[in-house]
Formats: sequence, structure tokens, C-alpha cells
Amino acid sequence: WVQEEAPDVLCLQETKCGVSAVPPEIRALPGLPHQFWASAEGRPGYSGVGLLAKTEPLNVTYGIGENPKPARNHPKIIPEPPQPRMRFDAAFLEFLRRLDAQKPVLLCGDLNVAHAEIDLCHPRANRANPGFTPQEREGFTRLLGAGFVDSFRHLYPEARGAFTFWTYLGGARARNVGWRLDYAVVSRRLLGSLCDSKIRSTVAGSDHCPITALLAV
Repeated sequence: WVQEEAPDVLCLQETKCGVSAVPPEIRALPGLPHQFWASAEGRPGYSGVGLLAKTEPLNVTYGIGENPKPARNHPKIIPEPPQPRMRFDAAFLEFLRRLDAQKPVLLCGDLNVAHAEIDLCHPRANRANPGFTPQEREGFTRLLGAGFVDSFRHLYPEARGAFTFWTYLGGARARNVGWRLDYAVVSRRLLGSLCDSKIRSTVAGSDHCPITALLAV
């Protein structure tokens, strides 16, 4: 699928392996020779991200200069606001503002929040669950208010059933009982270059599906 899609930049998440354990077939992906990998310090099997690019980046940095840990998206009721997530959101937004002051930003990945009721199948039943608490949704609203745009919702404001995550339980994906947790967020001044933002929901292999941002730059 990656070869058919032929991206200029491929971003991977939840790689769950250290640099030395990246599979050789990923290392050898044609057209993506510049590869950068990061995983949790001392925990190579936990989380992890990768960035593969056709053209060598001008600069690559790791981390956001802070060390807050975002709350994981577990399906359980929580009685209090997820404070680690709130701290992360604030630190991450400041990081994005610093980047945006240098050049326009494309932020992509699983942001672990469904922003609006249209972004998940059962909003009423999930109001107290991680990923749809008022505090998390407000954090995303603050991000958008700081000069950033949810590219998919900008182009498809009324699209329903557009989800990127489905639990493995209960045949959720076959019934499209899902959440939109994965985003391509762009600096507002990139909107003139935004051609499309796609959810590749037919691509299997994970409880998430890929998303694609198309920009003319």
C-alpha cells in the first residue's frame, strides 16, 4: 500500500520497536531513503514513531522540550479531568507555536481526541471517557484557535461516519463504530496549498487506518 500511495513523507506511529529492530522491508522501502526513528527511552517496545522521507529534511529534532506524558486512550470512566493530558496539550501547543513562527506546520498523527460529536459514533455514551472529555476537546479547540486547521474537517465539514480508529472488540470496524482520532492539522496559511485530506478506511492492518494529506508546495 505504501508503494502504491508513494508518499513524499511517511509518518508512522506506535512502531513499538527500537531503531535496531526496524524490519528490513521497512528500511528498504523504495523512494524513502531518509528515515528517522524514536522510541520511549529505555522502553523500545513501547509507543514509538518513525518518519520516512523522499527528500532529506533540512533539520530533524526529537521531543518537544518538555516531558509531560499524555494520557492513554483507555475505554474507562474517569471522575476527574486528565491532568497529564492537560499539561501535555499546553506544552505541545507552545512547541507548535514556536515551530509555526519559523515556517508553516503540518502536524499529523493520533491525537487521542475526537473533537466534535460528529467525530465518533456514540458521543453521548463517551462523554466521560478518555478521548472525548470536555477538557480534551477544549484543548483541541485551543489548538485550532492558535492558527491551526483540522484539514479534513475544513474540507468536509458535514462528513459523518468518517472514522480512523475502531476497537477490535465486537466487530466495530465492520459496523463502522469508530472514532476520528487521527488528524492532519496545518497552519492556517497553508490552506491555499491544501489539495485534499483523505481517510484511507479500507486499508487494514491496524485498529487505526492511514490518513493522507495532499499539499501543493
